[in-house]
Amino acid sequence: MPATSRRTRSDALQNRARLLEVAAQVFAEQGLDTAPVAIAKQAGVGVGTLYRHFPTREALIDAAYQHQLARVCEEAANLLARNPAAEATRMWMEHFVSYATAKSGMSAALNTVIASGIDPYADSHALLTDAVATLLEAGGRDGSLRTDVTSDDVLLLMGGIAYSVQHGTEDQARRLVDLLMDALTKGSAAS
Repeated sequence: MPATSRRTRSDALQNRARLLEVAAQVFAEQGLDTAPVAIAKQAGVGVGTLYRHFPTREALIDAAYQHQLARVCEEAANLLARNPAAEATRMWMEHFVSYATAKSGMSAALNTVIASGIDPYADSHALLTDAVATLLEAGGRDGSLRTDVTSDDVLLLMGGIAYSVQHGTEDQARRLVDLLMDALTKGSAAS
């Protein structure tokens, strides 16, 4: 009997994760008008499973946003495990810009969540600050990044780069990331 409960729990977690991935993609690409049954079908689960995990559309939107943001932030540590700090930082910045560009399609959906009384951004700043701090600290330790720059400084600049992509091109965003990386490495022990 305990093995069945554990398996059900594992299946439920997998279903939830699939729903969050599909919902984030669908909301970003198609907006709020997508029927929950279409999201459930694309995730390979029944609509009852969707509503069991997310009783309202707003709960689904908020959870999808939080899930995507957590994945972006976790990527900082993953990249550091496989790359030198400055390279991992550049890769994470490019990943962040891609995420922010995709999230811009979710703006209307997130505004609906906010109108319902849920604050999807409540933990966003802390998650992002921690991810950037992890990168900056690693770069400070190996001498590849400046130590006089704060996570908030980098996040503010990254927000500007992400915003510019909505009005510019991906090539322009890459050039801006290059400029930011030049600023982060200038004056470091490695420069």
